[in-house]
Amino acid sequence: MMTLIPLAALGAGLVTLGAAFAIGRLAQASVESIARQPEKAGDIRTTMIIAAALIEGFTFFALVVCQGAAKN
Repeated sequence: MMTLIPLAALGAGLVTLGAAFAIGRLAQASVESIARQPEKAGDIRTTMIIAAALIEGFTFFALVVCQGAAKN
């Protein structure tokens, strides 16, 4: 029987890289937006934090799924 541990590890790595890339792009876009419209910095920062939290939540869920796949 084939073990799913290597595939789960690959999935966890891809999820982590994807989340890091997404949050990096989110921060880049937010900083550029604040530089263009400093008066909207508070709104942009709030939106950025909410989006980053959603990305992190999805990342944790995907890591739990990968861990569950590795146990079977």
